[in-house]
Amino acid sequence: MRIPILVTATVLVSSMLATPSVQAPDTSGHDAWPTSASANGRYLLDQNGRPYLISGDSPQGLFVTMSEVQAEDFFADRRAAGFNTLWINSLVPPDQGGHPDDATFDGITPFTTAGDMATPNPAYWDRVERMVAAARDEGLTIWLTPVETCGHLQLLRDNGIDKSYAFGKFLGARFAKYPNIVWFNGCDLQTWQDPDDTALVQAVARGVKATDPRHLQTVELNYMTSGSLDDPTWRPYIQLDAAYTYYPTYAQVLKEYNRENPLPVYMTEANYEDEHEYTGPKTLRRQEYWTMTSGATGQLYGSGWTWQFKPGWQDHVDTTGTREFRLMTDLFRSSRWYDLVPDQDHSLLTAGYGTFNPWGSVNDNDYATAARTADGRLAVVYMPTSRTITVDMSKMQPGAIAFWYDPTDGSYRLANPPVGRGEVQFTPPGRNHGGEDDWVLRISSFG
Repeated sequence: MRIPILVTATVLVSSMLATPSVQAPDTSGHDAWPTSASANGRYLLDQNGRPYLISGDSPQGLFVTMSEVQAEDFFADRRAAGFNTLWINSLVPPDQGGHPDDATFDGITPFTTAGDMATPNPAYWDRVERMVAAARDEGLTIWLTPVETCGHLQLLRDNGIDKSYAFGKFLGARFAKYPNIVWFNGCDLQTWQDPDDTALVQAVARGVKATDPRHLQTVELNYMTSGSLDDPTWRPYIQLDAAYTYYPTYAQVLKEYNRENPLPVYMTEANYEDEHEYTGPKTLRRQEYWTMTSGATGQLYGSGWTWQFKPGWQDHVDTTGTREFRLMTDLFRSSRWYDLVPDQDHSLLTAGYGTFNPWGSVNDNDYATAARTADGRLAVVYMPTSRTITVDMSKMQPGAIAFWYDPTDGSYRLANPPVGRGEVQFTPPGRNHGGEDDWVLRISSFG
């Protein structure tokens, strides 16, 4: 029977989310830091052994564009917005929002001798360290890039292997005491197939590991699409697999998920708000829900305004994109997201899933992704466009109830039909609150 009253559905959903069998441990507390991988290599764990869902922003140029007071305010805002992770580069060139000689906005340079990595400037690194401590106090993990390679590959070439290694050791020793660090190597490392360039970047990673073996490391390779393990020589250094793509995100995430001896995969960079292929909030929602229904341990959001802090960025911090990113994160965090297995063989979503296409624009792709837990107590389907789909409800626990989740306002509506056995057809309830046609189907059991 159809229950058209939204408040009735909301009450039922609230009861379901409160059921221990479908609720995930809360990893949003200020004492949660990613420290290791799960035994099956599918997701991150925090220091207490709880699943850690990466919910990240990408203010890459923050260390050089902000004062410490401004940084503290920004950290507090990001925490209030539901983020637990920030990607920040330790060195920022002018074309990425920085200043000549990689200086801060007020003229402090990272090296006392320009371009010489053997001469770290204490004043610069003291400030970075205080900002890392401030982020820790807000419960934020920093994806800290030791030497980002989009603008500083030549710096590594000029300094050579030994200085690169020594600089990595310097950074590792500096930051080893902070719990809120993940070392994020690379960044648009387009030349990773050049063994000389890779040796330089890995020298930094090796140096970091020598003085800070405790913290996780990852690496971002090349656009337009890549995964960390495209280069198998990184496996001795990293514990986390960075998917990077401007194409439909499910394809690269699934590629990493399906690797032999996988590492937890996350979406490190895709199309940013107000940049690249962005045509509106739906671009981001597609990327985000595709990612989480393809086996990821989380992802990073990015904005064309705040990754390099362009003039006027202050008006583009708390946006539709960040609000909807939080709705996505909250939906998965409230469930056993870490037990979801991508429905790659279409045994759950049997018809209406569209066309799998790993290339082309995110905005033109109609593929619906699905995932479910092995015990059949939870399933999530993301539909980027409206159509009737067929779900094999025999794969779910008897009595599992289906709801439509609106990714633009976080509201639920009972599906029609809400329950069923065997092959059941579901059609979304028209336009979502944002006036678009994408929906999430959530099927879960009370038991």
